[in-house]
Amino acid sequence: MHHAESHEQKSDSSLRRPGRKQIIYEGFRRNSVGWFLGALILFIITMPLVRHLPSGDVIESLFLTAVLLSAVMAVGGRRRTLVAATCLVTPAVAAKWVDHLRPELVPQPLIMITALAFIAFVIAHHLHFVLRAPRVNSEVLCAGIATYLMLAMFWAFAFLLASALNPASFLFSGNGPTNKAMDGFEAIYFSLGALSGVTFGDITPVTDAVRMLATLEAVVGTFYLAILIARLVSLYSTEADR
Repeated sequence: MHHAESHEQKSDSSLRRPGRKQIIYEGFRRNSVGWFLGALILFIITMPLVRHLPSGDVIESLFLTAVLLSAVMAVGGRRRTLVAATCLVTPAVAAKWVDHLRPELVPQPLIMITALAFIAFVIAHHLHFVLRAPRVNSEVLCAGIATYLMLAMFWAFAFLLASALNPASFLFSGNGPTNKAMDGFEAIYFSLGALSGVTFGDITPVTDAVRMLATLEAVVGTFYLAILIARLVSLYSTEADR
């Protein structure tokens, strides 16, 4: 308990009194945000590689669980934040794994809603950390990139929720059924495209709700990059002046 309190005081003081030799980090440990970013990138890269394997769903869930748990460590620099993150991630992870064992017990929308709540919590804390940081370092850069990718994850779960509520929300071109429920890889693929403004036309939002979701994601992605770059340039300029 004394260790947690001293860690919380260290995190607070590192943000209040900027100095060149002070350590600035938000996670439970100094490199927690970097490990979280690595897990997030690995999850996105491996999704298309494992989705067609016999146990692809289980492997994908394992990677997603690792991402969510590393996200807890990445925001858990303060004891109350660590407790809040643990309380939010527990139902998300539990619902995901119960769905594998007893699919009839957990409605699909519930899985998406619990994941959305936790991801929104992580995004808010990383964004707060980046905006309050007194200077640019590796932790700030990792938090900024991780927040961008977590925005894509947030909208991916939002698209999955919309598709679970209405399987006719998206139109798919190419082989296979053109009007079906979206899966995890398709959601993150479409979300990354909407966030970055790069779309290939193979997945088309049909209903007004998902059209508006995709439009909002594109707007948020554009504004986030503009704000992030402006903030990093401002911090770098301030440090150079010192």
